[in-house]
Amino acid sequence: MSIVFIAPDADLARRYRQILAAVPDQIEVVEALLSEAIPLARQLEEQGAEVFVARGGTAMLLRRAGIKSPIVEIHLTSADIVQALTEAKNKAHSDHPAIAIVAFPGMIQNLLDFLPLLSLPLACHALTSEEDAPRRVEEAIVAGAQVLLGGAITVKIARDRGVPGVMLQSGEESIRQALEEARRIVYARRIEARRSNELKAMLEYAYEGIIAINSEGRVTVFNPIAQSVTSIRQEKALGGLADEVIPSIRLTDVLRSGTENLGEIVDFDRAKVVVNRIPIRVGGEIVGAVATFQDITKIQSMEERIRREIYSQGHVAKFTFGDICGSSPALMAAIDIARQYARVDSTVLISGATGVGKELFAQSIHRASSRNGGPFVAVNCAALPETLLESELFGYVEGAFTGARRKGKPGLFELAHRGTIFLDEVSEIPLSLQGRLLRVLQEREVIRLGHDRVIPVDVRILCATNRDLRQLVEEGSFRRDLYWRLNVLGLSIPPLRERRDDILPLMRHFLDPISSTGHHEIVFTDDALAFLGQYPWSGNVRELRNLCERLVVVRTGNSVDAAFLSHLMEYAEPTRPLRVGSKGGEEIEWALVEARGNVNRAAEILGIHRATLWRKRKRLSRVKSR
Repeated sequence: MSIVFIAPDADLARRYRQILAAVPDQIEVVEALLSEAIPLARQLEEQGAEVFVARGGTAMLLRRAGIKSPIVEIHLTSADIVQALTEAKNKAHSDHPAIAIVAFPGMIQNLLDFLPLLSLPLACHALTSEEDAPRRVEEAIVAGAQVLLGGAITVKIARDRGVPGVMLQSGEESIRQALEEARRIVYARRIEARRSNELKAMLEYAYEGIIAINSEGRVTVFNPIAQSVTSIRQEKALGGLADEVIPSIRLTDVLRSGTENLGEIVDFDRAKVVVNRIPIRVGGEIVGAVATFQDITKIQSMEERIRREIYSQGHVAKFTFGDICGSSPALMAAIDIARQYARVDSTVLISGATGVGKELFAQSIHRASSRNGGPFVAVNCAALPETLLESELFGYVEGAFTGARRKGKPGLFELAHRGTIFLDEVSEIPLSLQGRLLRVLQEREVIRLGHDRVIPVDVRILCATNRDLRQLVEEGSFRRDLYWRLNVLGLSIPPLRERRDDILPLMRHFLDPISSTGHHEIVFTDDALAFLGQYPWSGNVRELRNLCERLVVVRTGNSVDAAFLSHLMEYAEPTRPLRVGSKGGEEIEWALVEARGNVNRAAEILGIHRATLWRKRKRLSRVKSR
């Protein structure tokens, strides 16, 4: 149901149906005389009627009754009036008939507009209500009316009094005109409803709080986010004066000044928000104002999610404390300390020889912390040249240097926002970059290369080193102030040679996945176990894992003895301390000899990264050439 025609009697109802039969619209014709139409219209309105079409008296009563849907009145055309007057003259049987119209004002006006063209005297008796009809008909008859014109009720009463009555019929043209008007109203209402629903959806699901006022300063829009942030109910806000409902927004200031105000921070009881205030102009006149605002914490959360989605490079911590294999007292003590560190947000300096699992501890701390929902960004400071390390850590803007990406690139500190950044081998950060790192630690903000805009970052810093940073400070290769900024919480991971009880559990951990694929379990002889317990493990857990991988590849049986392990390890008892001290050149040359020229192996012997070894050799060669 869309359009409903209300006819006062059965004859007119049939006429409506006959004319509207070929119309494709959803139209219903119902029969109801005057006041009978009101309850019927209300019922049909609940069932989906969008527009009612009725004649003068019925249309007037429906409007008075407060029917919400639009009411279209069927107006009389000139042809309808001529036909009715001709019929009235014929019934009067007189050249100068006394004709009176008893009808509601709408019909009377239709006749009066046309009457001057006919030069025909006509007495008018306007009805104010349905109950008024008998009195008005009597009044017309007493005044000498020979024929009465009007609607269905007038004709009925006149006939009861023995006076001829002529109904003002609605012709086909007037019915079709009313139909076209009703169609336009339905179309306009549906467009309005669609736009209203679109606007409502935007207001309901907008990420921002939205408050609007009219020219009187009264609130006309107050969406759910505004209610949530301000703790003011919509019902209380809508229609109220903005200065009384929510004075902190100061929307009436914009209404008076006509000047927009953007980006102001306002402190509500429950949250701090960023507010934009804008005047609403129509035809150059200010007719209202609107304020939009967002909770700052939600802006930060959205920014964090966008950073992760757009720039994510797999910055996720995979391991927890449960993944750390071993039960030696030294290892358990380190785990207990690390668990305590996970509860706070302070910087942690993880110390330990190469291969002990410093990153495993770093990931576990992150996963056990309140930042576990944020990114875990790990960077090996020794693996990148100085210029590349700077751009990776702090990012850059377009054109910052030759080869820079279009639109620039965020740094790792930005990517770690609301999460953790792990600086592995932090001792290898060049002295020239240590000042910038110190600024990030102090100010919690970064500046991209080639730019002057400060970007705030909320990052927890974990760092690791296999060298004595205090000694580097004394040597002048590491800033003292940076050292104390990093060494807030110290965590020392014991080497494998100090927790030999963990060797066999670790080997089983590394070998179990291989055994589960159908290979027979490896059995170690007594001398093999003694060999494993005496070996120095300069590469620690990493070296042990490498041994397990080699063992699986080259073994020929299930039993493994010491001789076979010695062959795999190319074991040689070190004859001197493995360190890189003041005689760095001698130590490096000795390590290269021990490793038979293999740079990776030499770096393992010295306990440093191969990139560090490469830089030291390059520095030594420059010194020798002077």
